Amino acid sequence: MRFALVGTGLMAQEHIRNLALMPGNIVAALVDPEPASLAWARRSLAESFGPATAEIPDFADVPSMLAAVEADAVIVASPNFTHHDVLLLLLATDLHILCEKPLCATIADAEDVVARSGGRRGIFWVGMEYRFMPPVTRFIEDVHAGQVGTLHRLALHEHRFPFLPKVGDWNRFNRNTGGTMVEKCCHFFDLMRAIVRAEPVSVFCSGAADVNHRDERYDGQVPDIIDNSFTIVDFDNGVRAMLDLCMFAEGSEEQESLVAIGDRAKLEVGIPSGIKTLSPRVPLGAPKAVTREHVAVGDDVLAAGHHHGATYFQLRAFLDAAEGRAPVQVAARDGLIAVAMGAAAEISAREKRVVGMREIRA
Repeated sequence: MRFALVGTGLMAQEHIRNLALMPGNIVAALVDPEPASLAWARRSLAESFGPATAEIPDFADVPSMLAAVEADAVIVASPNFTHHDVLLLLLATDLHILCEKPLCATIADAEDVVARSGGRRGIFWVGMEYRFMPPVTRFIEDVHAGQVGTLHRLALHEHRFPFLPKVGDWNRFNRNTGGTMVEKCCHFFDLMRAIVRAEPVSVFCSGAADVNHRDERYDGQVPDIIDNSFTIVDFDNGVRAMLDLCMFAEGSEEQESLVAIGDRAKLEVGIPSGIKTLSPRVPLGAPKAVTREHVAVGDDVLAAGHHHGATYFQLRAFLDAAEGRAPVQVAARDGLIAVAMGAAAEISAREKRVVGMREIRA
């Protein structure tokens, strides 16, 4: 397939490296108004695909690209606040679209995209790559296979580094990102739904901006993005889920961990270790019956990105869907609900109350 990349920053570099691992796919165009980002993408293209990529055209905007380039698919990796306007142009075509998370920065924009995404020849896919980390994929399969029995509790933890610098540091303000609970945590809210296989009813979030970016100023404004939080989500099947986020924990050995507990066992997995542990319930005082498994990922795939192989496996699944071999796994509606859950968490953290999902979605 011939891919156009809209937005050529950090995530686009990851897509370039992973597309290069899949023979037969090429990058046909680059779109970005920022010359430095285009230059970075050109270096990645040359390193991944070879010097012939110097001939690939670049454009400052989507209309110019659409008028000049024949492509089959487009990856949208531009800043969150641009997604809606970019997608309005792309949804009027039959291109296959992979839009990086979050779908949009606001619920209204995300709802508009969902309404416009039906009835097209091209597929629409939201880039929720965390589902596609091999250890996480296996974790989900085990839960759905009944390894823990009837699921009652799900806990997701991300203890990581602060937000990285961006062009103009646009990601320092809620007005551009939708807020940390949308920008970052939509991944985890999407994982909750994928694992629990139910819909959220209510969200309670306690979070604040306590440590990161407090000494930064942008036209006199202090960044307002949450850097740590606890969020509890109640689902309509009775399962409760929790997200523990801390973005000033750079020294953590495991960046992400997932824990599912049912009436038969506890299942957990860590990233980047890839160690999956099943701990069945046993009578008090009886020997433990813990089993451990390492879910491996190829070195070439690990080297191609920062998401433990997820971008590679998601792109493979996207290509299968675009070529009619498999269904779309993360549709526009999934992206909308993840944004809505994140928006509910932002409201909850500010107003210090439980937010019902019916309050914020039509």
